[in-house]
Formats: sequence, structure tokens, C-alpha cells
Amino acid sequence: MSHHNSGPYDVLWPRGERNTAVTALAPRLSTLAGKKIALLWDYIFKGDVVMNELAEGLKARFPGVEFVHWDEFGNIHGPKEREIVAGLGAKLKAMKVDAALSGMGC
Repeated sequence: MSHHNSGPYDVLWPRGERNTAVTALAPRLSTLAGKKIALLWDYIFKGDVVMNELAEGLKARFPGVEFVHWDEFGNIHGPKEREIVAGLGAKLKAMKVDAALSGMGC
């Protein structure tokens, strides 16, 4: 039995349709010296250890860099995730944060 098919076929893209517009990224900081950086974490695995190591390394490399601890923001991937993330931009702006380091456990 031969199953020879010819002709055009519909093909589905596995990622689906794009529902959001692409926006421009914020400009990069020229240096982290003297800047205030928020540490955001999802409270999984050893992010606290990783964030502390990153902060110490950045302090040694960039004079005057300051950090806002993840406890100020809460668990960015927990039961209050939507509420926390929805208010994150306003909170970062109110705290005069220049940049954010966001980490997650694997």
C-alpha cells in the first residue's frame, strides 16, 4: 500500500504567535562604581550564597557600589510573585536603584 501525498501542508510553529511587542533595552551603565544595585532572588537553591559572593566581588571591583538586599523585595517567584513583580519597577525607582541583579535557583 502506497501513501504518496503531494501538495501544500499547514505547518505549526512550536513557539506560537508573538503576543507582545519587542521594546528597546535600557542603556547599560558605564560603570557600577557608586551605583545602587538591587539583589533579586527567588528563594530557591543557594541564591543567597551566590548573591553574597557576587556582591563581595563587585564591591572589590567597583568603589562605592551599594546593594539593596533581596529581603527588601521578597520572593520574586513565590506565592506573592505577581504582586511583587507588578510593583517592582515603582519600588526600584522609589529606592533610587540604578541596576538589578536577578537570580534564580536551578
